Amino acid sequence: MPRPASSALPPSYTRYRYETRRRDPNPRAAALLVVDVQGHFASIAAPAMPALAATVALCRAAGAPVVYTRHVDPVPRSGPLDEWWPGDRIADGTPAAELLPGSGRREGDLVVEKSTYSGFAGTGLEEALRRMGVEEVIVTGVMTNLCCETTARDAFVRGFRVFFSADATATASQDLQEATLANMAYGFAYIVDCQRLEAAFGKVK
Repeated sequence: MPRPASSALPPSYTRYRYETRRRDPNPRAAALLVVDVQGHFASIAAPAMPALAATVALCRAAGAPVVYTRHVDPVPRSGPLDEWWPGDRIADGTPAAELLPGSGRREGDLVVEKSTYSGFAGTGLEEALRRMGVEEVIVTGVMTNLCCETTARDAFVRGFRVFFSADATATASQDLQEATLANMAYGFAYIVDCQRLEAAFGKVK
């Protein structure tokens, strides 16, 4: 299948051409959110896993906490998610629900279980971040245009400054990836990648 024409552009252009403003994250005030990097999404997450591993390592080295979300569908499941994805469920206790080995989770990292697109809805994530003194979140994971974007928007309306990773997120198509980057950059989040994070964190050492 032919790739979109934008894929031939330099990565930096593809990631930042929608940018409307720029800011560096403060690792002393930020937490990294790793959204739904689970067995169910392994094939979708695969292209972003090297960048995700690098992002996790950068945040840990800078002292920023790393928080994971894990999507688990309730039994029985009903409502809008069941209407949109009737045969696509993630059952707790199955390989599909487990975090991927490459996600970089360590013992002691907070793992939040969720049952809808937002990592904040009914999970206690906001309260946990406030207790940590977090004012900024860096969003990574899958899927870019569903759970990552919804979590980023929810973080914004809850008063967190949001940074959204262009290279440590992934979804079903390049068109969907770029649409989310455009939406985020327009009014919700500052776009970052591993290179920008490394440069930003280096400034505060």
